Amino acid sequence: MRDDEPPRSGTQRVRIDLAYDGRAFSGWAAQPGLRTVEDTLAAALTTILRTIEPVRLVVAGRTDAGVHARGQVVHADLDAAAYAALPGRNDRSPERAARDRLNAVLPDDVVVRRVAAAPPGFDARFAAVWRRYRYRICDDPAAFDPLRRHDTVVINDRLDPGAMTRAAQRLLGLNDFAAFCKRRDGASTVRTLIDYSWYREDDATVTATVRADAFCHSMVRALVGALVPVGLGRAPVSFPAEVLAGGIRDPRVKVMPAHGLCLEEVGYPPDDQLAVRAAQARNRRG
Repeated sequence: MRDDEPPRSGTQRVRIDLAYDGRAFSGWAAQPGLRTVEDTLAAALTTILRTIEPVRLVVAGRTDAGVHARGQVVHADLDAAAYAALPGRNDRSPERAARDRLNAVLPDDVVVRRVAAAPPGFDARFAAVWRRYRYRICDDPAAFDPLRRHDTVVINDRLDPGAMTRAAQRLLGLNDFAAFCKRRDGASTVRTLIDYSWYREDDATVTATVRADAFCHSMVRALVGALVPVGLGRAPVSFPAEVLAGGIRDPRVKVMPAHGLCLEEVGYPPDDQLAVRAAQARNRRG
């Protein structure tokens, strides 16, 4: 199943919302010999449905190795008869049975929040209108909560989230983010950055919210890396915009560690606009 294929006859397209701790995964995408979220979820679906062919998944955002997710979304076209038979002899719906059975066989670093019949036109990847990530940095090691060591990066010097937000605002809009992306052959680096802001929390943590129509490989962690020197007072507020205008990777921009990053939410239009949105996105990427 390619990412742009419609549901096949005899299948039921479902939307699956899930969360995972990315530490022990080599990212979302299946890779031979490596533990990935895609392989883990696909194997669990294949097991509960007892199908011969492995279940294929389409994801909203391919997270990198070590990146977490609270609001990941995928879709899968499942054998309709096998899906309908999931409740067995009890009165659960197929959706509830699928969720419960998946969580019973998945490892404890992956949790399925919801399984639902997908509305017409739904495509986890192409129908999405935005993805929202969060990045956490503790800038006071003595106040660091060790229970957050797996989702928070620690630095030794104080950050200024106000200056970081002012610099981040200069990156908003439709731009070529080649300077912040790891290039892939034939892949566009043009994206629309909708929101990028920083705020201080009560636990000595400075948190970034980054939202865009889509992200390219390593983009969020590079965007964070461009703002840290500003927050530390080592670069002017204009620095990230200058990097963007340069159009190439800048050695002064550090790609931040993966464990501070989490995919929080994926946004979709109303159901009656899903098919139109998906068609528009496929045309642009094509």
